Amino acid sequence: MSKTFYTVREVAHTGILSEYALRLMLKSDNPPPHIKINKKVKINYPLFIEWLDNESKKGGVLIE
Repeated sequence: MSKTFYTVREVAHTGILSEYALRLMLKSDNPPPHIKINKKVKINYPLFIEWLDNESKKGGVLIE
């Protein structure tokens, strides 16, 4: 059984995006699907992949 929620660091270790880019996305106006428990952020990985795919089809996510 695979996990659904991953920490920012665990998602970064998949190689999709850097930890820095993920943290910037979480602070954006259109953040990826996540929950925050105290100071810990957990990203719903299956929904994140779907969200990232949809965002790329719309023209991408700008990270500055």
